[in-house]
Amino acid sequence: MKIASLKHGRDGRLVVVSDDLTLMWPSDDIAPTLQAALDDWVNISPRLADRAASLNAGKAADASPFDPALCAAALPRCYHWADGSVYLNHMELVRQARGATMPESFLTDPLMYQGGSDSLIGAMDDILAEDEAWDIDLEAEVAVITDDVPMGVSVEAAPSHIKLVLLVNDVSLRNLIPGELGKSFGFYQSKPSSAFSPVAVTPDALGAAWDGRKMTGPVLTHVNGTKLGDPDAGDDMYFDFAQLIAHAAKTRPLCAGTIIGSGTISNRDRSRGSCCIAEVRTIETIEKGAPETPFLQFGDRVRIEMLDSGGKSIFGAIDQKVVRYDPPR
Repeated sequence: MKIASLKHGRDGRLVVVSDDLTLMWPSDDIAPTLQAALDDWVNISPRLADRAASLNAGKAADASPFDPALCAAALPRCYHWADGSVYLNHMELVRQARGATMPESFLTDPLMYQGGSDSLIGAMDDILAEDEAWDIDLEAEVAVITDDVPMGVSVEAAPSHIKLVLLVNDVSLRNLIPGELGKSFGFYQSKPSSAFSPVAVTPDALGAAWDGRKMTGPVLTHVNGTKLGDPDAGDDMYFDFAQLIAHAAKTRPLCAGTIIGSGTISNRDRSRGSCCIAEVRTIETIEKGAPETPFLQFGDRVRIEMLDSGGKSIFGAIDQKVVRYDPPR
């Protein structure tokens, strides 16, 4: 089953989407929003699945063309957005470029930060930034949405709480990160609104691409139509989503509608390219002595997508333009 939230009010309007992403059917008579559906997922999801099946069978009573531009984030504001960093290759490269070694704790304990979840944006919404000097970067990731997760959940039980899978562009302002991390209190200004794929997909609809704990398959990332990379989301993922959920829930429960991200997808196979510009610049620094690829500029366009074995889009594409933001004075 594929689900989307149309732009409507603060929390969107729930629709089911056909498997080929061509049609949608309003479902706010079943649950007004995705958050409302997740709050009662056991009872609501079978009704949504029945509607999705009818839509895919051409029996929709109120179907209309699906337009990703109409989509908000699946959860335009959610109770909890936590992002991991589980591709060790990415972390090793960044540290190698500055002559640092990776702490041994990274091999035993997932790296995770809690991000802003009150203004998540749609797949085709602009990336807004006030200054190019902030070094605007994309980060292509896979994420999952959970139902209610009890505190202290085991790694073995965690997969049962994964209800939806989707893509993320976790935008970073690289030039603001060092100052914030230097205060030893984590990211804040350096992490603006994250964008999410047009649709979220139930694990059962992902077939062999989902093994219960992680997604496999290339994540296609382009900047201005030029491929940045297509690393496989399943390769070199040191901690999977079950481990990330258990880590996040160690000392507190997770509310239904919690989103957990994988962090920037990165493979040791350099031929697969990268999912963020910072990694490209790091490799250039290691191989050539200095970075050559610029960070995103105003007017640049970013595209992130995953295709199935038949070449069809699974989640729809994140397709964003970088735009100068003029704040109110």
